[in-house]
Amino acid sequence: MGQITHASVSRLLSTVLVCCVAATVGAQDAPLDVTPRTLAGTVEIEAPNRPAGEPSVVGEAVDQQPDIAELQRRLDLLAEEVERLRSGEEPEARLDADEARAVGLAPSAAAAYGREQGVSLAGYGEMLYERFAAENEAGASSGRGAQVDFLRAILYAGYRFNDRFLFNSEIEIEHTDEISVEFAYVDFQAHPHLGVRGGLLLIPMGLVNEFHEPTAFLGAERPVTEKRIIPSTWRENGGGVYGSFDRVAFRAYLVNGFSGWGFSSSGVRGGRQKGGRARANNMAFTGRVDVTPTPGMFVGASLYTGGAGQGDVVVDGHDHDVRTTIVDLHGQVQIRGLDVRGLYARAHIAAAAELNQAQGLTGSNGIAERMQGGYVQVGYNVLSQAASAGGTAGVALTPYLRYEQVDTQDRMPAGYGRSRATDNTFITLGVELKPIPNVVVKVDHAWVHDAADSGVDQFNLNLGYAF
Repeated sequence: MGQITHASVSRLLSTVLVCCVAATVGAQDAPLDVTPRTLAGTVEIEAPNRPAGEPSVVGEAVDQQPDIAELQRRLDLLAEEVERLRSGEEPEARLDADEARAVGLAPSAAAAYGREQGVSLAGYGEMLYERFAAENEAGASSGRGAQVDFLRAILYAGYRFNDRFLFNSEIEIEHTDEISVEFAYVDFQAHPHLGVRGGLLLIPMGLVNEFHEPTAFLGAERPVTEKRIIPSTWRENGGGVYGSFDRVAFRAYLVNGFSGWGFSSSGVRGGRQKGGRARANNMAFTGRVDVTPTPGMFVGASLYTGGAGQGDVVVDGHDHDVRTTIVDLHGQVQIRGLDVRGLYARAHIAAAAELNQAQGLTGSNGIAERMQGGYVQVGYNVLSQAASAGGTAGVALTPYLRYEQVDTQDRMPAGYGRSRATDNTFITLGVELKPIPNVVVKVDHAWVHDAADSGVDQFNLNLGYAF
């Protein structure tokens, strides 16, 4: 992993000593006449019995200047490594995107996995400018203008105890004044292909929830499907296993369930408990499997199922657990500048009628039995071939197009109507610029349509970073 160890310093010391010995032996091959003789203002030291035409020792010294420079360079390197070893510092060897994905994290979030031991720090942030159209599809006033928000400032803090135990966490400040913990867990690497994880965990679903750094996905905003059906960023308390075998990666956790009291006609997002005093009367299982047939490409599926009643949904003396099941199919290809992503997600909520009754929801304000959404997105880095030729190394310019459909009232329980405004289509066209891999600027426009003709288009500008 490129770590600095006693062995690496020892190897460098050996190299330097060999150079010193070689230089010494070379100097001893010809005994010198140390009597100086001045020639045109210079001092020359002669070797006795030097055949005519052979260079003087002074000439040999000049010829050896490159060797001396190399020796000095190695000594400087040795001094730097010894200082790092003395201070306990280690350079981090970051996991690449495929390696990070195998442990369920975006590259910066996986910084702790690149250390042999000790503290790791990383982070990301993003600022978003949104400007909404003055009128909706029907020509009525939208009542919305423009706003700019520093969405997130994130610090990843981790600690590698040894080659088996690791702590990792994400501390988030949202909108400059809301502080929360996105994840915090302890890993035990029981086997090279299997680990055990416990704490506040990211639910392993979709393409964004675990991989939500702004440099990791296309679009100024996260896809709507992965906010309303898969409520990113979604985390709960629990534990489980993760691992990878050859081209297959998996995660499986037991976590506290949703609180269905927070569900609404617009999705399940309000049901997240986020780890704080989470009700655990109903637990849930969540798991994921991904297959990577070739680097830069993967396909997979995710599942979440568990009760969401938490003892709060009691109707006619019966306690309903409000079992909630979400499944998704997803895939991604990133090869030769091409970026193609697709996802389909469906949520089913049992006892939705009883949940509506318990909350006093009626008509089209009710919570659906079934919600679904999906999208297909295509992008292409137009500088990818130039970069491979050395012309624009490190710079990426990626136009992208996303088509998305989301319906959070796809099927309503008996006795409840639906709002046509919950059946939405989004077409997003934009471009992403990465002057370096860690900084991104995204500009896009979203055309929004719903069955009630109340959609409001919007223009977005996002500045993001990750380190």
